[in-house]
Amino acid sequence: MHIDEKDRSTLTLALLASFTLGLAPFFPEPHIVGKLKWIMGGGVGMQPMDYFDLLMHGAPWILLIFISGKIFFKNRIGNVK
Repeated sequence: MHIDEKDRSTLTLALLASFTLGLAPFFPEPHIVGKLKWIMGGGVGMQPMDYFDLLMHGAPWILLIFISGKIFFKNRIGNVK
């Protein structure tokens, strides 16, 4: 699979953001993990700020998924001829 320089730098940025901002604070558990557990448990007591916080910590992960899919499908379509 070939990844051009622009996609490589974008993917690197998305990975860096996901593993730093997306997981911060790291202890006792990554913040986004706690928010997702809270939502899966029914989200009882969640305030609008908690949803906004989930969005901010989840944005790097959404970006990473989007960029990875773009690269995958670009290579997949490029190889079909």
